[in-house]
Amino acid sequence: MARILITNGTIVSPSGRYASDVFIDGETIQAIFQPGQAASLGIVADKVIDATGKYVIPGGVDVHTHMELPMGPIEATDTFETGSNAAAWGGITTIVDMALQRKGENIQDGLAAWHQKAAGNCSIDYAFHQIMGDIHEQSLKDMTYLVEHEGVTSFKLFMAYPDTYYSDDGQILRAMQEASNNGAVIMMHAENGMAIDVLVQQHLARGETDPVFHSISRPSLLEGEATHRAIVLSQVAGNVPLYIVHMSASEALNEVARAQHEGLNVFAETCPQYLYLTLEEHLSQPDFEGAKFVCSPPIRSRHDHHHHQSDLWKGLRMNELAVVSTDHCPFCFKDQKTLGRNDFSKIPNGLPGVEHRMELIYQGVVLGELSLERWVETCCTTPARMFGMYPKKGIIAPGADADIVVWDPHQKTTIGINGKHHMNTDYSAFEGTVIDGKVDTVLSRGMVVVENDTFTGRKGHGKYVKRDLCQYLH
Repeated sequence: MARILITNGTIVSPSGRYASDVFIDGETIQAIFQPGQAASLGIVADKVIDATGKYVIPGGVDVHTHMELPMGPIEATDTFETGSNAAAWGGITTIVDMALQRKGENIQDGLAAWHQKAAGNCSIDYAFHQIMGDIHEQSLKDMTYLVEHEGVTSFKLFMAYPDTYYSDDGQILRAMQEASNNGAVIMMHAENGMAIDVLVQQHLARGETDPVFHSISRPSLLEGEATHRAIVLSQVAGNVPLYIVHMSASEALNEVARAQHEGLNVFAETCPQYLYLTLEEHLSQPDFEGAKFVCSPPIRSRHDHHHHQSDLWKGLRMNELAVVSTDHCPFCFKDQKTLGRNDFSKIPNGLPGVEHRMELIYQGVVLGELSLERWVETCCTTPARMFGMYPKKGIIAPGADADIVVWDPHQKTTIGINGKHHMNTDYSAFEGTVIDGKVDTVLSRGMVVVENDTFTGRKGHGKYVKRDLCQYLH
């Protein structure tokens, strides 16, 4: 493996920024030098990357993706190969995908199926969470087996989707009790699925079938209510670490902030779609175009009595929201999203996003919503700590994996099919968005995977990461 020296850049960490050179030997970071110090020490590199005027940051860690996820008769369009390549294009060097157990399926079989999908296909490193769609004696035992033997230390449960992945409060409590014994994090899709189902049927009965009703039938109050219920159950289970996924609503954020104020182990993530997209501009587009923006929880209205977007940005600043992920779950508009043309409840839920998280949240820095350090913290360091991959991932330090992004704040990026777009979908949710910055160079464990607007990565370079327990508790 090569010896690489990144010179003249500004390293950004959660705790500050400083001018330093990074020396990489093989797959890991060997040393951090004062500018020019490497030369005086006689360090010889095979390759020098000049990062003058650029930021040098840890590779992004996206802890919520769905590659090749089956959904009824179709599946998410990014494979682990296309999805990991798109991630690399966006400065992401580790993804944590969701292995799936459905009703009647065995958890260990579900995990094995995901290993089979991913093995040998990823250009960047990958790990797995386990979705639990069927909670019973055996699946509870399997949880602990996965924690102790498979490096899977987080389990995702659903309060939504009564027809598929839903768990009732008793099942959730039992899974949380098991987690409190084995140290795992419980990840929760917090929406009141039972109540939502009633509202969905009522809208359809009135002939309200357009994509916009996807959001109207999933009110933010029911996200807040489910978040509150999940927090209470986690307390009853002994303050088990609870991580609310893809938060979109002020009411839910307020519940998490209150729990944190009480010292509970409650955390949350949001996604770029909830920070930028709106019911009015996106979901309401005519000619069924709004279907492109259907995901759950839904894109919210800018006219709610809560200002969801500004509250979410505030939550990121205040650390009420610890992480930004993407919930990348891509479907094509043609032939997939259009399955719900006369019934919004049949539109496949999910957006393509893995390529653009670093870019879109950096734009928040440009807009003054959060600091450069906080950008790195929410997109790189905290996700690695929360899910047991730190200090190999999420930090630029000696001994860490050489997962590094050189970011150019002086270049622009235009997102979309007519600009930068490497995800396997026929549309972009952020078409035409201009970012005041650019992914310049990306390294995955010392291998240059993106450079000079060219993908230089290799299928199969990415390794499976066995994760430790959460390193980020209150």
